[in-house]
Formats: sequence, structure tokens, C-alpha cells
Amino acid sequence: MKRLTAYVLLTVLFLSGCGAQMSPDEAQESIQVIAMDTAMLITTYGERSPAAAYACEDVIRDLETKLSRTVEDSEVSRLNAAGGGAVEIGWDAYSLLERAAAYSSSTGGAFDITVAPVVSAWGFTEDSFRVPSQAELDRLLPLVDSSQVSVTPSLDSNGDGPKAMVTLGPGQAIDLGGLAKGYAADKIVGVLREHDVPRANINLGGNVLAYGGRPDGTPWRVAIQDPARVGEQDAFAGVLALTDSFAVTSGGYQRYFEQDGKTYHHIIDPATGYPADSGLTSVTVVAALGEGDGSGFPGTMCDAYSTALFIMGEERALAFWRDEMMWGEEGCPFDLVLVTEDGRVVVTEGLADRFTLDEDSGYSLETASRNGQ
Repeated sequence: MKRLTAYVLLTVLFLSGCGAQMSPDEAQESIQVIAMDTAMLITTYGERSPAAAYACEDVIRDLETKLSRTVEDSEVSRLNAAGGGAVEIGWDAYSLLERAAAYSSSTGGAFDITVAPVVSAWGFTEDSFRVPSQAELDRLLPLVDSSQVSVTPSLDSNGDGPKAMVTLGPGQAIDLGGLAKGYAADKIVGVLREHDVPRANINLGGNVLAYGGRPDGTPWRVAIQDPARVGEQDAFAGVLALTDSFAVTSGGYQRYFEQDGKTYHHIIDPATGYPADSGLTSVTVVAALGEGDGSGFPGTMCDAYSTALFIMGEERALAFWRDEMMWGEEGCPFDLVLVTEDGRVVVTEGLADRFTLDEDSGYSLETASRNGQ
């Protein structure tokens, strides 16, 4: 059995002139963080860039401690181990459970955090990959039901902020991994603003926050991995020019294993229990920044929708975009870059002038409009 994991999904391209003077306001700090099962790169600018970068790391590690399914004493682990009993959770987990319910509803169940037992059956949680039997999947699929997650807000008597009591249905487990990095990026926006950071690029392993613009005033160049050329240097489907935006990519090439000559990836369709077979090889969702005050959740939305739309496939994904783009979740319009198995890159019209196809990719480029033409 061949086991493969790709951690660098979206890449921020650093291009700068030679010999340029850097003012104190353009001081730069760059740190690498290994967290949430991925390699991350945090690069901040400005006089307070070191403090800002490490404050961003603190946010990530705090959320990992609370939300990771693989951290034994996290709130999510305690909930999964409670056997249907009520567990108290804090504000971050509560916020994500509320968001997860909304995303499950808006995507018709294509996004569902209760798919966790099925994902475990494939071995993706523990990196112990296997192909489960149909009988095993048939036993587990009834557990995939977000409506059985009960969340009751409670008043925190210790004064530490809002909390909630949560129960799961019998045999259920949840995984917030499809939201956590996007949520971290949302919170990082607030950190950057608190530290008066003029610009930053934050790569949380496929979740990119392009904050401000490059030092020369131009947009950040965010490259989208070519799923067909994983492992090749600078093998991109294309490049996005982004300012004050989130860009999140989901793709079957990111984590997968091969058994008996067949490839199985980690994005499980909640309806079938099998890796999604939608005709897409990657989906990138792009949205503008929110207020950075814990409202709006555009980064979280991008994270959830990139997974859900990958599962939906091109036709349903574009229909969803057309229905949602005027309003979006919590008033957050979004755009898409879809890479298809048959050699096309489909870009929605809001990104048409911000996306450049890689000439060496071999893909053809199409633009999707809101009127369906």
C-alpha cells in the first residue's frame, strides 16, 4: 500500500526587486508552525511584525488544543468520548458547531462534521489507511446526521465567556478539521489589526490569508497547485492576484493512499461513505476579509465550502455559487476556481481578471458567469 500526503496546497509567491530600501514600517517576520496536522508559514510586516507573528501562532495552538480530534483532552475529544452524555464547550467550539450546522443545511449535507466515524473507517484520522467493507460503511452511514447534534448555550458562572452544553447521538463523533484552519484565519485577521500590521501572508496549509498587498503595492500572487503534477516543482494550475482575501483549496491530491492499483483520497462523501467522485480534482474558494471581530466567518466559510463543493461536482458547485454569490453565508460573497478531471480550469466571473492560467499546465480556461452563460 502506498501512502501519500501533500501538505503545501496553496503557495504564496514572493517576488521582489533587488536593491530596494526597506523602511522600518516594512520590517518582516516569518515563522513556520507545525499544527493542525499541517505545515504553516506566517509572514507579517510592520514594526510590530515579530509580536504579531507569534500572536498568530498562539491563536493556532490554542485552537488546536481545543478543537483537534487527535488531542486527547480537547473539547472535541471529550465530546466524542462522552457516549452521548452532555459536555460543556467554550466559545470557539460553540461558534464552529453553529457554523457547521448552517453549512450542512446550505450545502444539503455535502458538508457534515458527523462523517467522522466514516473517515476513521478509512484510516485517515490515524494514518492507518484501509478500505472498509460495504457492510462496515452501511453500519456507519446512519451516524452521519448533523441533526442529532444538540447545542444548548449556557451562562458561564466563572465569567470566562459564553459556553454551551453539547450532546451527540448514540455512536456519533464529530471532526471540526474542515473548519478549524479557516476559523483560525478569521481570528488571525483580528490579531493583525490589533498589532497594526500593514500587510501579511498567512499560509495554513491550503488556507491562505492574503492581508493587504505586497510591499510594492501590488496584490499577493497565490498559486494553485496543479493536481495532475503533484511533486513537480512550480507545477501550478494558475495564479491568483489577491488583496485582503481568503483563498482555500480542497483536493483529492492532498491526502490519499493507493491499494490494489486504485487511489482513495480523504474527502469522503457523507452520502455514500466513499471518497468523492465528482469529476473535480480541486476546488478553491475565495472571499474578502470580514471584520476580524468574530463575525462573518468568511475564512471558515471558504474552508467548509471548498470541501462541500468538491463533493458536489462542477454543475452543482456552480449552481450553488450562482444561488449564494449575491448574499453568501453571513453576507460574504465568494468566487471559485474549479480544476476538472477532463483538463479544464473554470473560474467564476469575480476572479476572471485576477486569475492567470499557467501556460505549462495544459488546461483550458473557462469563465462562469452569474447568468449561466
